[in-house]
Amino acid sequence: MQYESTFNAIDNILRNEAGCSTELDYIEQTSWLLFLKYLDDLEAEREMKAVMEGKEYKRLITGFMRWSQWAAPKKADGTPDDINCMTGPDLQQFVDTKLFPELRKFQTTASSANTLEYKIGEIFAELRNKITSGYNLREVINLIDSLHFQSAEDKHEMTLLYESKIARMGNAGRNGGEYYTPRPLIRTIVKVVDPKIGETVYDPACGSAGFLCEAFTFMQQKIKSVNDSKILQERTFFGKEKKPLPYIIATMNMIFHGVAAPNIIRGNTLAENMSQVQEKDRKDVILANPPFGGSERGEVLQNFDLRTSETAYMFMQHFIKMLKAGGRAGIVIKNTFLSNGDAAALRKLLMEQCNLHTILDLPSGVFQGAGVKTVVLFFDKGTPTKKVWYYQLNPGRNLGKTNALNEDDLADFLKLQKTKADSENSWSIDVSTLGEDRDLSVKNPNKEEEKDERSAAEIVESLVNLHDEAQTLLDEIKEMVG
Repeated sequence: MQYESTFNAIDNILRNEAGCSTELDYIEQTSWLLFLKYLDDLEAEREMKAVMEGKEYKRLITGFMRWSQWAAPKKADGTPDDINCMTGPDLQQFVDTKLFPELRKFQTTASSANTLEYKIGEIFAELRNKITSGYNLREVINLIDSLHFQSAEDKHEMTLLYESKIARMGNAGRNGGEYYTPRPLIRTIVKVVDPKIGETVYDPACGSAGFLCEAFTFMQQKIKSVNDSKILQERTFFGKEKKPLPYIIATMNMIFHGVAAPNIIRGNTLAENMSQVQEKDRKDVILANPPFGGSERGEVLQNFDLRTSETAYMFMQHFIKMLKAGGRAGIVIKNTFLSNGDAAALRKLLMEQCNLHTILDLPSGVFQGAGVKTVVLFFDKGTPTKKVWYYQLNPGRNLGKTNALNEDDLADFLKLQKTKADSENSWSIDVSTLGEDRDLSVKNPNKEEEKDERSAAEIVESLVNLHDEAQTLLDEIKEMVG
């Protein structure tokens, strides 16, 4: 509970901070301070371990740039050194003119881009301090300094609370069809796809890196040697993210989860030349929830064989191209993909090049406040689809902000998916029975078509969200036009 009360107290301070106005600002500013405290504890832990092994450890952050020096100096007895503790304008000036510029230099001094040192430089090149009051900054620092990350339990509790902050960020700042993917759903997808040590795991629209973090946690349980651990750290996880704040959060989130130097790149995946993808670029496993709607420049649209303005459909072509033969994918996508006429050619491509073996149909409310229905597509590349197994998730209650999806809701799906068994909620179709448009609509033969059982308030909320999405799209179009 310490982490939760501390995070809440920090948010309360930042609500009175002139430079922070949204949930996005709160997590951004909390993150860089939390990150520096975490690094200081991590380096102290590594230094102690090196001493016990009779080795020398060279710190990345040294001198007055260390958290324990500028942020939270202590007396010999371990109590706060109030005399040498900066606050007010002095503290704010130090952070803006000395700390950030010094940490940004790590990008140029690092031995390679695949190092923690480089990632530190990259993070602080993208961020700026928005806490304009040095007194507010001092209060936040004191709260963060009370947290410790030495034990596995501490780190686990911190990552859970950090994820909850990311969820609030995702739901507060969504645009262009981007939504926070519930962690119970991600964990279930990872279990079905079952990534193995030695395989590469890729998310080209990684957001806050939820899929990569959960895959790492899942694969950690399979470690049997020091080499296995090294493979997971250095040669397993790959992500890309277009927008700066999610990219920074993704990098720090993976570091908090235990990946020392995440292979996450900031860039627009869809702008990459698809014709230049080589075998060495392909990945064994793809896990993703690509953004839908949005907009891309004309030259980006020209990059795809099947021309579409729908970003999710562009990403689907990217997934198929980037999977190795025998590779596996678990992809969240709007359920309109299954029947939309504009996606007919893409469905045909998918089923010709991949075995689309499972479709998980999710109820409304999984993506809180989104007003959209989604499905999860599970497919393997290399053999055409002959049969598709469907599972229609029915948790027996309306899902929403106060009644979120949990892993128990998905237990029956996980159990039946292993054998593709039929049940009240599951069935199979033979692809040979599909028409030319390859319509994959969810039609449960074991149930009558269900009516919309949402409350009036839930329907109104969905309509409001759809209006907001439409307004965002119109604003983006106006920007492009003029």
